[in-house]
Amino acid sequence: MRYLLLFLLPLFVFSKPFKVASYNVENLFDAEYVGTEYDDYTVKHNWTQRMVDIKLNHAAEVICDLDADILGLQEVENGHILQQLMTRLKRVGCPYGYSAITHKKNAPIQVALLSRYPIRKQSEIEVSVAAGVRNILEVEADIKGKPLTLFVNHWKSKAYRGYESKRIKYAKALQSRIIKMPETKEYIILGDFNSDYNAYLTLENKINDTHGKTAFNDVLKTKIGDYLVEEEEMLKADKGVHYTLWKELPVDQRWSHKFYGKKSSLDQIVLPKQMFDGQGIDYVNNSFKVFKRSYLFTRRGYINTWDYKNGKHRGKGYSDHLPVYAYFDTKPYVAEKKKRGEKKVERKSIEDLYNIEALDGKIKLENVVVVLKRGRNAVVKQRMNGRGIYLYGCADRLEEGQRYDLLVEGIKTYHGLKEITHAYRVKDKGAVESENYMLRGNAFISNRIPQNEVLKEISGIYKNNFLYFNDTKVPLYFKKKKHTPANGSRLKIHYAHLGYYKKLQVVIYSKKDFEVLE
Repeated sequence: MRYLLLFLLPLFVFSKPFKVASYNVENLFDAEYVGTEYDDYTVKHNWTQRMVDIKLNHAAEVICDLDADILGLQEVENGHILQQLMTRLKRVGCPYGYSAITHKKNAPIQVALLSRYPIRKQSEIEVSVAAGVRNILEVEADIKGKPLTLFVNHWKSKAYRGYESKRIKYAKALQSRIIKMPETKEYIILGDFNSDYNAYLTLENKINDTHGKTAFNDVLKTKIGDYLVEEEEMLKADKGVHYTLWKELPVDQRWSHKFYGKKSSLDQIVLPKQMFDGQGIDYVNNSFKVFKRSYLFTRRGYINTWDYKNGKHRGKGYSDHLPVYAYFDTKPYVAEKKKRGEKKVERKSIEDLYNIEALDGKIKLENVVVVLKRGRNAVVKQRMNGRGIYLYGCADRLEEGQRYDLLVEGIKTYHGLKEITHAYRVKDKGAVESENYMLRGNAFISNRIPQNEVLKEISGIYKNNFLYFNDTKVPLYFKKKKHTPANGSRLKIHYAHLGYYKKLQVVIYSKKDFEVLE
């Protein structure tokens, strides 16, 4: 009986799914200066062996807790520091027996892969001969006797003239390799793409040199027509079409990177139809997640990035990215009952949104006027006498005084304030006189006018956090405390948002929106 158990033991061990993950470790450099490093990672910026050891410890902590069987890494300087990381992981009880890394000459950082499964072979896809352009790592792993190819990517960032055409070079190089592979070849694409999963909706004007064509959606074919590829469409998909696993998560959870408060989905795991066909290795449905241990966040909820301030490394923090992961198995993929696809878009009005707590699909708002925009937030209306609504953190691509058609993916109620949290510009309909959509002076009476109106040219007395005018008293809130005037000041408010935080309040966003009268 003992011999039978020993014979069956490998079957039990290998019957469970395996985890594939991607993690941008944020500039894992060694302490040896060779001249290709970023200037910030030199001795004059306190990048010493002590800093390297701390960085290695922190990276190993995350990787050990993540516990992926195959892990794609971005921003690793070279094979030397990768070997140090593997030594550190072995020391803390999380060993990886196999590794691979690119060797792009004169590139400051490379992409790498750690694996608990044997690596059969590896190669590199050259994107460009330019020194700053990273290669794509191609690795074939042996998963229980079945070959699985992994492509580890780190595409050009959007900073420093990071035009979309530069990311398109990566996507084209990758697709060129994929097209040459056998139809049944199983593979996973992963890495930091420096591109949102819905780049076709979020591409910024300043980096749009491709007339809206995007690397991730259009070249990598995660979008067909006007919509992202649905999971249930994958079995009938053509070669080269891909599914982004970000679609497995609710809209408000689709992020792994946060820059100045703006959330983005730069880190990706992308699959072809072969990972859904019930043959060989398949995706484990709904297993895609973002790794979010508490120590990866600061007390204020920001990502606990590696701490570099005032030109010095301080030996604190982890990375500016969160890892993403998914499970795969030699058991067949299990499809769910057909979900409501994103291709069903309902046309509604802003007034309709006030009767909806959460969206079950997508909504199109037509002829929306941006009445007031401050930063990444805005107040919009469809009709002069209609209701307004607040766009929170999703007005980047909108301009005040312009009319648009918007695609809305998320709404919520925050302490009584109705907000659109995820909205995208789908059509620009030109300029409009936005001041015609505002309420002027005496038209404002706090108990009659609902939230999310824009107020113009109101005068009154500021006292004890209230504005007194026309026998009316309403809370007055300044977004920046330093702009708060002295008690008893006479104010002329040029523009304000009638918002809501447990009760109606007038919100002042900018110093230019009001003046103190003598």
